[in-house]
Amino acid sequence: MEIVLQYFDGCPNWEITQEQLDVIAAERPDIAVTRQLVETPDEAERVGFQGSPSIRIDGTDPFADSVAGAGLACRIYRTPDGPAGSPTLGQLHEAIGAHS
Repeated sequence: MEIVLQYFDGCPNWEITQEQLDVIAAERPDIAVTRQLVETPDEAERVGFQGSPSIRIDGTDPFADSVAGAGLACRIYRTPDGPAGSPTLGQLHEAIGAHS
C-alpha cells in the first residue's frame, strides 16, 4: 500500500501527520509512506490538493471533502475531539484499514 503525505512549507500540521504515519508504517511493513511537497496554486489544482496535510492512500484521499476546493491552505479535520490540523492516529488506522 502506498501512502503519500501532501503538504506545503509553512503548514505546522504536516509534521504531526508524518509522525503518525511513521507509527503506522512501523507496524505495517506493507505500507510505504512518501511525501509530496505542493508548492504552487497551479500544482495544488492539478493534484487535487485540499490543503496541508493531505493523505492519499493508493491515490485516494479518504478525508476528501466534496465541497472543498484545491489550494495552498492548512487543512482542518473533523476529529472526535473537535476540529484539528491533522486526523487522529485512530482515524488514520481506520482509513488505512478501509483500503486494505
